[in-house]
Amino acid sequence: MRTTVRLDDRLLADAKRYAAQAGRTLTSLIDEGLRDLLARRAPPLPAGRITLPTGGRGGLQPGVTLDSNAALLDVMDRGRDPA
Repeated sequence: MRTTVRLDDRLLADAKRYAAQAGRTLTSLIDEGLRDLLARRAPPLPAGRITLPTGGRGGLQPGVTLDSNAALLDVMDRGRDPA
């Protein structure tokens, strides 16, 4: 398929030079680069609610709420059970 892509002049010059040195076409470099980028992306998250596993003593410590970042940080800074 043909398409038009706008590239930075320096990037294009570097890519053309690399392609020539490697005996490849600019198109093959772009194809490879896009394939690599798309292969590395994180898989999409599943739709709906996600249940995360809990460990330790069966969940949150008494008094800890995940609705308050400040309270959670306070508990972690103290390094002990909330009182």
